[in-house]
Amino acid sequence: MIQPDGTRHGYYPEPTPWAAGLAVAIFVGVLAAVAVYAFGVALAEVPHVGWLLAVVVNVIAVGGVTPTVWRWRHIVVTRWVLGGVAAGVVLGWLVLLIAAFLA
Repeated sequence: MIQPDGTRHGYYPEPTPWAAGLAVAIFVGVLAAVAVYAFGVALAEVPHVGWLLAVVVNVIAVGGVTPTVWRWRHIVVTRWVLGGVAAGVVLGWLVLLIAAFLA
């Protein structure tokens, strides 16, 4: 059992699993970036409102998920997944912006 001060059974702090955590974060980040990009490009192909629709849907989706992510940020394993998702969403948005300017 983990105590509030971060120690396990009151004696030793639990080590941070950097290798496994970063691997999970990178994997989830790549999946999130590809998903955001693919969804944004699909929405951008809608006639007359394409890129505007992509931006609005992405902002609404992130705004809806943010409160849940904020509550889960201290859960030991979940924080790696959430970090990967956050990085993937930002990366996907950057790639979408570059694609919008080049289109």
